[in-house]
Amino acid sequence: MPFTKTQFPGLLIFEPKVFGDNRGYFFESYNQKVFLEEKIEIDFVQDNQASSTFGVIRGLHYQLEPYTQTKLIRVLSGSIIDAVVDLRKNSPTYGKAYTIELSAENKKQLLVPRGFAHGYSVISETAEVFYKCDAFYNKESEGGVAWNDPLLNIDWRIPTENVKVSEKDSIYPSLENCKHNFEFNG
Repeated sequence: MPFTKTQFPGLLIFEPKVFGDNRGYFFESYNQKVFLEEKIEIDFVQDNQASSTFGVIRGLHYQLEPYTQTKLIRVLSGSIIDAVVDLRKNSPTYGKAYTIELSAENKKQLLVPRGFAHGYSVISETAEVFYKCDAFYNKESEGGVAWNDPLLNIDWRIPTENVKVSEKDSIYPSLENCKHNFEFNG
């Protein structure tokens, strides 16, 4: 099975089958049939790609209902620490963070369901990150959680003096003070 469950309901690690030989490798980064066989029915509508340098932290972002997004994140080059925070009220993992290293080398992907804040840090010299979304970007519904909230205790694996964040990401509130409207329907 290409999917590994995490302790967070709905948060899955996807490891596609990689075929390698002396020419290189080949793999299907997304195949709707494979997802449907696991009863994962998602209609992806938008692809996003970002390039960043070492020390960049993007996030922790989300979009409010009804514009919230499921994301399938992968790394095209380099390595990142991908981080999510469960914001679904009544979830057994509400308010907890989960991290995983995603890289071009390990080819792992993270399927992040609706109701999570998402972000990542670049731990290689550069990284290109690609992710699929099941809803379109909606600026008016964006929200976020402070990337450095001490209650989340996320290890971004970046020395403090090397952290680079956007102005927007630097002013997001703590988890306790962020506004969101997600419910767990487990």
